[in-house]
Amino acid sequence: MTRAVVFAYSEVGARCLAVLLAQGVEVPLLFTHADDPHERRWFASVAELARAQGLRVVTPEDPNTPEWIETARALHPDFLFSFYYRHLLAPGWLDLAPRGALNLHGSLLPKYRGRAPVHWAILNGETETGASLHTMVEKPDAGALVDQASVPIGANDDALAVSLRVAEAAAVVLARSLPRLIAGTATAVPLDLARGSYFGRRRPEDGRIDWRRGAQAVHDLVRAVAPPFPGAFCEAAGHRLEFHETRLDPAPARDAGRAPCLYASEGAWFVDCPDGRRLRVLKLVVDGRPATPEAPPTALARLPLALDDREDLARSRN
Repeated sequence: MTRAVVFAYSEVGARCLAVLLAQGVEVPLLFTHADDPHERRWFASVAELARAQGLRVVTPEDPNTPEWIETARALHPDFLFSFYYRHLLAPGWLDLAPRGALNLHGSLLPKYRGRAPVHWAILNGETETGASLHTMVEKPDAGALVDQASVPIGANDDALAVSLRVAEAAAVVLARSLPRLIAGTATAVPLDLARGSYFGRRRPEDGRIDWRRGAQAVHDLVRAVAPPFPGAFCEAAGHRLEFHETRLDPAPARDAGRAPCLYASEGAWFVDCPDGRRLRVLKLVVDGRPATPEAPPTALARLPLALDDREDLARSRN
C-alpha cells in the first residue's frame, strides 16, 4: 500500500485528502492547523475529516523541528504531500519520502507563486487562474510541474467563488495524477520562473480603497477581499464604510473628474469615481451595520458623501 505523510488545510486540503483516501493511500500522519473559532471559516475542516477517518492528526506551531521530521521519517512514507498548509516546509522534509514531495498550489504556475494567489489574480483583473501540482524545492512554488487545470474568473466573481472553483480543480488534478505518481510514470516539467510572478501575503489593512485608482480597480479590490475575507473599506466623515459587493455601472459618473462621492439614486447606492466611471454598490456596511438607501443610517443623512477624507487617510497612515 502507498503511504503518504500529509500537510493540509482549508478547502483544497480537505478535498485533496479525500482524494488520497478514496484512492487507497494510507496516511499515517497528518499535519494541519487548529481551527480558529474566531475565524470566519468558509472551508471544510481538515482536522474533522481526518479524525473521522481515524487518522493521527497533529497541529504543531512549528512542524520543522528535527523531532517532527524524524517522527515522519520513521513511518517510511512513499510520498509527502502539502495541500494549502500555511507553513513553508524546511529542506529536511523535501528528501524524506523516496517517491517525492509534492505541493498543490492555487494558481497556474509559474504565475502567482507565493501567498494569496486567488486574491492577487482577482486584484490584477485576471480572467482565469487554476490549480497546479508540482514538486517541492526550497524555493516556494518553484518545483517542476506535474499537472495543472484552469478555472475561469468572471467579471463579478469574488474570491470565495473562485476559491471554491480552484479547490474543485485541485481535486481533479490530484485524482488524475495520483495513479501515474504511484506507478512511477508521472513526468514533471521544470517551471520557467521568468515567465511568472511572486506575491506576498495580504493583511486586512490592504483592503483600504484608493479611489484614485478608478472604478475598475476598486471593483476588483472589492471582489478580491469580499466576505468571508476582511473586506474593502474606506473612512469618510469619521465613519467606516465597507463595500462588500459592487458592479461597474454602464452610466458615467454624474460629475466626471471630481472627487469620489457616495449617493443614492432610484433605490440604489452609487459611487462616482474620479476616472469618470461609477460603481453600483450592492452591499454597503456603515460602522458595522448594513446600510440600505431606503433606510440610510444617520451617518449617511447628508448625501452625497465625499469619500476622499484626507484627514482620515492621513491618520490611518500614521
